[in-house]
Amino acid sequence: MLDATSALGGETAFEREGLRIAEAPGFELTQFAGDAKSLTATLGKLPEFGQALEVDGRTLFRIAPAQYWVVGNVPSPKDCFVTPLSSGRSRFLVEGSRAREVLASCAAIDFSAEAFKPGSVAMTGIHHTPALIHCVSENTYHVYAMRSFALSTFEWLCDAAEGVSET
Repeated sequence: MLDATSALGGETAFEREGLRIAEAPGFELTQFAGDAKSLTATLGKLPEFGQALEVDGRTLFRIAPAQYWVVGNVPSPKDCFVTPLSSGRSRFLVEGSRAREVLASCAAIDFSAEAFKPGSVAMTGIHHTPALIHCVSENTYHVYAMRSFALSTFEWLCDAAEGVSET
């Protein structure tokens, strides 16, 4: 079996006091779609829009009325439509005390600690490119971007980070 290579080529992590941006590989991402009964039978409890849900070692995101992304092990589908997305997406880690500032300069979302708490999820755009942002913990975020736009998304995040003062 072929191993996936980084979509970033030779790019390395961006690091500065209070901030780190890096590729976060090694994840399995699958989309499930179907009616509520089938999705519940397959995935169990389903998350609301804007919230991640941890269930049986996997993370669920609701991305559309009848569509969910699952990060982690894939349950056996029960009358659902299943689409593997792992090879079509890249995931970035944005972490540190300055992470909210960087993300706020890239996407039109309120990233304040009161509005975008751990477990929050938003499907948005970064430089006209679709992206899903998941607040993993207080100062840790995962950004999922289409693999074909991974390098430009990573560079955009790094450019935004350059504009964040180090004070």
